[in-house]
Amino acid sequence: MKNFAIAIHGGAGTILRSLMTPEKEAQYTNALQNAIDAGYTILDEGGSSLDAVEAAVMSMENFPLFNAGKGAVFTNKGLHEMDAAIMDGKTLEAGAVSGISSVQNPVHLARIIKEKSGHVMLSGGEAAKFAKKMNLPFQPDEYFYTEERFQQWTAVKDSDTYQLDHSDKTEKGEKKFGTVGAVAIDIKGNLAAATSTGGMTNKRYGRVGDSPIIGAGTYANNNTCAISCTGHGEFFIRAVVAYDISCLMEYKGLTLKAACDYVVKDKLVKMGGEGGLIAIDKDGNIELPFNSEGMYRAWKKEGEETVVKIYE
Repeated sequence: MKNFAIAIHGGAGTILRSLMTPEKEAQYTNALQNAIDAGYTILDEGGSSLDAVEAAVMSMENFPLFNAGKGAVFTNKGLHEMDAAIMDGKTLEAGAVSGISSVQNPVHLARIIKEKSGHVMLSGGEAAKFAKKMNLPFQPDEYFYTEERFQQWTAVKDSDTYQLDHSDKTEKGEKKFGTVGAVAIDIKGNLAAATSTGGMTNKRYGRVGDSPIIGAGTYANNNTCAISCTGHGEFFIRAVVAYDISCLMEYKGLTLKAACDYVVKDKLVKMGGEGGLIAIDKDGNIELPFNSEGMYRAWKKEGEETVVKIYE
C-alpha cells in the first residue's frame, strides 16, 4: 500500500506581492485550500487518484479568480472557449476537450470523454453535443462572466494582441498563466493528472493551448510520474513538456526533481517559455518547479499538513 499524496496549481507567472491585496491573497489561499481538501478527502477515504484530481480541478473551475470554468477569460469574440484534460496513469487512458463553451466543468467532460466516447479528444460544438447527450451541467454566458475578466478583454479587444491572463495593467504588467491542475497518487500506487484552462484573453482562430494536449500540458504514467503544466502553452506544446519529464525518468533514469529542473529551468528557459508545473512520481515525491515570479500551488501528503504557497 502506497502513501497517498496530491498537489495542485492555480496558474503561474508574474505574481508580485506588491500587486496583491491581503483580501485577494486570502481568497486565493482559501480557494487552494478548498481544492486540495476536495481531492485529499477522496484519497484519505481510499478513493482513486483519478477521482481526486477531478474533484480538485472542479473546485478550482467553480472559483471565479482562476482562469478555468467560471472564471474563464474572454476570446476575441467576447466568448469563453475552455480546454481540459485528464489522464489515468494505470491504464494510460485519457480524455480531453478543446474550445468548449457553456459546460460548467470542462474537466468533468474530459473524464466522460475518456470513459464513454471511444475517443481521446473532442472539440467545439460537437463536444458540446456529446456533453448534452451525457446530461452534463450547462450554464448560461452570465455564469462565466466576471467583471475583472471583462475589463481585461476590453483593454485589448480592438487590437491584434492577446493577453496571458494579465490581471493588472501596471508598469511591470502582471502576467499570469491561469491554468489550473492537479496530480495525485492513491493508496494503490496509481497516478493521475488533470488540467483545465480558459486559455488566453482575446485569443482568436480557435487557438488551443497545451492543457488538453496529452504529453504537452497533461500526462500520467504509473511507471514514472503525473504532470500538470501551466504557462505559455505554445512553448509547452513545442517542448512536449509533460511527456518529456516522464521520458527522462523512464529512459535516462533521472529522478523526478532532476527531470523537472532540466525541462522547466533549462530547456524551456532557452526556448523563451515561461511557466511551471506540478509533478508527483510513483514513490509519492512531489516537485513544483516554475521559472516565473510565482505559482499558485498547494500540496498535501498522507499524515502531513497542507502547504499553500503563491510566491517563490
